Amino acid sequence: MSLQSFAYFGFLALTALLYLHLPRRAQPPFLLGASWVFYAAAMPAMLPLLLALCAFIYGCGRGLAGAHKKAFLRLGVLGSLAVLAFFKYVNFLARLLPWGLRLPAVALPLGISFYTFAAISYLVDAARGDCPVERSFLRVALFLSLFATVTQGPICRAGRLLPQFAAEHRFDAARCTRALRLFALGLFKTVAVSDVLGVLVNNIFAHYAEYGGLMLMLGAVGYTLQLYFNFSGYSELARASGLFLGLELPENFKTPLFSTNFSELWSRWHISFSGWLQDYLFTPLVWADVEGLTRGRLRRLPPLLCVFLVFFLSGFWHGSTLPFIIWGLLQAIYRMGEELLHRRFGKPKKRTPALRAWGKRAVVFVLWCIGMVFFRAGTGPNPQPLGAADAVRFLCGCVRALSPARFAGEVYAALYSDFYAHSLMIALYVLFLSAVLVFAFWLEYRRCFAYKNKPAELALAAEKHRMLLYWTLTVFILVGFILQSGGFGASGFGMYAGF
Repeated sequence: MSLQSFAYFGFLALTALLYLHLPRRAQPPFLLGASWVFYAAAMPAMLPLLLALCAFIYGCGRGLAGAHKKAFLRLGVLGSLAVLAFFKYVNFLARLLPWGLRLPAVALPLGISFYTFAAISYLVDAARGDCPVERSFLRVALFLSLFATVTQGPICRAGRLLPQFAAEHRFDAARCTRALRLFALGLFKTVAVSDVLGVLVNNIFAHYAEYGGLMLMLGAVGYTLQLYFNFSGYSELARASGLFLGLELPENFKTPLFSTNFSELWSRWHISFSGWLQDYLFTPLVWADVEGLTRGRLRRLPPLLCVFLVFFLSGFWHGSTLPFIIWGLLQAIYRMGEELLHRRFGKPKKRTPALRAWGKRAVVFVLWCIGMVFFRAGTGPNPQPLGAADAVRFLCGCVRALSPARFAGEVYAALYSDFYAHSLMIALYVLFLSAVLVFAFWLEYRRCFAYKNKPAELALAAEKHRMLLYWTLTVFILVGFILQSGGFGASGFGMYAGF
């Protein structure tokens, strides 16, 4: 039951209708039951694992209130990481077994990284005193399994979300209107932009060796946009789902494609994850006392080394294959290089000439797209999995056979299949995709520069001709659903659900 499916629309409407009319004390158990039903419908075999983790984190959290706080904290964090590492890397390690030994493949539980990271943040924050130890098992379990966030985030903080579960929630027209705007925007990004763009992008990566440079450039840029609009749209669907229930969930994206440097980009891309890395990995590394490990030669790790370690581990977290590791190394190189440039020439001024700022945005975007080619190689899907060598060949191919005539023919050939096996349908596809991309970038531009990255639904509501925008979003969404029914499938639980 994807957040962009008709089944989910009915599930959310029914859940919100019942939840908002229940007595306050009955609301958390009802919402927890609905969340477990949602997860069981998606991946029933892994529901016991989610329940066991909820019980484990609750027990460790209660232990933080006693005399052995550090022991329970270590147990909770290491235990959670051990479960996560087992499911993410057991298949990779199984391939390394000698003498032809083979183990049965282990399925990756849906959303395991997101609820594991939320669990770790709760334990660390409770141990630090940043949030109280939660005494209610229902609220701890609901924090980890809320159906809006359990599959793909955003990664919530216990100090902000747990108190909301204890409050009473009733229907509020203004909040519901915000939710409807945000839900429409999220559907537009996932259904009308990302899924439609994926038709062409998936073909390019599946047959990259057959295409010229312009087509491969289109594939690299197209995948970057496909991933961004899918993940940011899915995050907005999650936030909108929370708003329908009276819950304020954190924003996960703030127009990152307009960033002028990588520090800014990572503060606006997958914000809940980058913030988690900052608070629970980078900061502890920077302040860790390593004097014993270095025999007195070094007390603190250099910040640049900590930056490298954080991004390397980020790549390794996304996947154990070489493309993901290279992607993490590239992000580390980008950030380290940026820090070295700032040390040499000083940090950029807040007021930068427009031409220079757009030049910086273009450079950051191109470098980001290069990294995304490795990310796509590690992610799939393809008839045959791509490797790091394929990603390198893909990037090298971007500078060969730069012929506009060949490019036009390759686009036509890539789309001439199944639903689009007619010149008129191909023309309509290209026109529709161009229109939704222009509209999507206009909305992003307005949010970034006219509204200073206010929440997306508030920026949309502030537009002068907002009713026209609402109708435009509705038409694009309906056409996107029609295209899915006729020629391709949706992106399921979202392109980031597999992590």
